[in-house]
Amino acid sequence: MIENIKKLENIINSELTSKIQSSIIENDELKIEINDNDLIEVVQFLKSNEKCKFRQLIDIAGVDYPDEEKRFQLVYLFLSHEYNFRIKVLINFETNQVINSLTKIFPSANWMEREVFDMYGVKFKNHPDLRRILTDYGFKGHPLRKDFPLTGFNEVRYSEKEKKVIYEPVKLEQNYRNFDFESPWEGTDYIKEIKQKEKDGKKN
Repeated sequence: MIENIKKLENIINSELTSKIQSSIIENDELKIEINDNDLIEVVQFLKSNEKCKFRQLIDIAGVDYPDEEKRFQLVYLFLSHEYNFRIKVLINFETNQVINSLTKIFPSANWMEREVFDMYGVKFKNHPDLRRILTDYGFKGHPLRKDFPLTGFNEVRYSEKEKKVIYEPVKLEQNYRNFDFESPWEGTDYIKEIKQKEKDGKKN
């Protein structure tokens, strides 16, 4: 198996010499990194070349690195049923870059790209219907960006007064609780008090 993947790596590197920034074999899968401008040409090659035949797009995954100059990374996962090969194609790009859509090559990319757009705010060029797919259309922000608060900005509830669903700023209310775990053998203060009352009761 590993020998076949090495042959595949050699084929791809020889055919796409100037477009492959790096390639590595991990867990019986080939992983290649390319420039975002070469995405369409590389994917077309992987799909149509007789020695590759990656004709199924499994998934498109987004990754956020807030401290990096090229903040976002997209990972494209392809499968070749004919040769039983898997390949990951990685591209790194800056926050405001627009990435070419794969919908004309793989129609299934439609919803996958919409999900990445919704969760990370990554925009795709020539996408036929780039709308939110997991959050509400009035939702602000992108949940999987690491600069997005875990609680969100707004919460949704049904108002009996207005007889409709309304948006409100998130309010987090937490009552103060005093925890005392100095000695796990003795227990917290309230357990000590209960035990003391039980002792006093037995004495009486």
